[in-house]
Amino acid sequence: MSKKSLKLYLPLTGVLCIFLLAIFAHLLPYDPIEIDIGAKFAPPSIEHWLGTDHLGRDVLTRLIYGARTSLFSVFVICFLILFFSFIVGFIAGYKGGYYDSILMRICDAFFAFPTFILALFLIGILGVGLSNVMIAIVLTHWAWYARMVRSLVLEARSHSFVLASIAMGSSEFQVIVRHILPSVFSQIIILITLDIGHMLLHVSGLSFLGFGVAAPTPEWGVMINDASPYIMEHYELMLYPGMAIFITVALFNLLGEALRDRLDPECEIL
Repeated sequence: MSKKSLKLYLPLTGVLCIFLLAIFAHLLPYDPIEIDIGAKFAPPSIEHWLGTDHLGRDVLTRLIYGARTSLFSVFVICFLILFFSFIVGFIAGYKGGYYDSILMRICDAFFAFPTFILALFLIGILGVGLSNVMIAIVLTHWAWYARMVRSLVLEARSHSFVLASIAMGSSEFQVIVRHILPSVFSQIIILITLDIGHMLLHVSGLSFLGFGVAAPTPEWGVMINDASPYIMEHYELMLYPGMAIFITVALFNLLGEALRDRLDPECEIL
């Protein structure tokens, strides 16, 4: 197996393993929210591989269920960002003129504020909760992707094969579907894969602050927040979800870089 293939398949395997754990979390023997005070702070054992937390809940079970919550929210966020940014960016880049001016000025208005501060402001308006956090993250990130889609569409329109297709009488629909969309979509997928870790950090960070997922729902940011009062005596309760976030973010970053190198070898970082 070549070095480039190994660079792609290793993080892909890790991501698939996390997905499988999240999908089949319901097969685990413990309930992630069932309280057993008599077993609180139990050390790692055959019954509880990573021990239990301050309420006697199995830590490993909550970590795996937390993957389900985190990944579900992140992928819904990414889908919505792609949906809105593609519509806005494609219209601005392909139509140009008045459409481009109006849509890009709307994007500029969102660029005027730091994303995290704007997300907190929107959550203050919408209220706390995972759904509102997801909406806030989408609203604070779609403009950047819309501008990227616009620039990619403008670049694709200037290619000689696209101009030749138009000169040969191809319809606007044929030009878009055959030439522009495949080029733009593949590059945006690479960008969103690289940004999944960033979205995960947003969701976990806002949940840690108490704005996102509410306890006792298992989520990595919530688990860190729950364990923070016991950091001196049981630091591992913060370490486990922190490592889960770190590993997941790193895997998606490596996967995004590998996809970029595979689809565009000139961008490979040596």
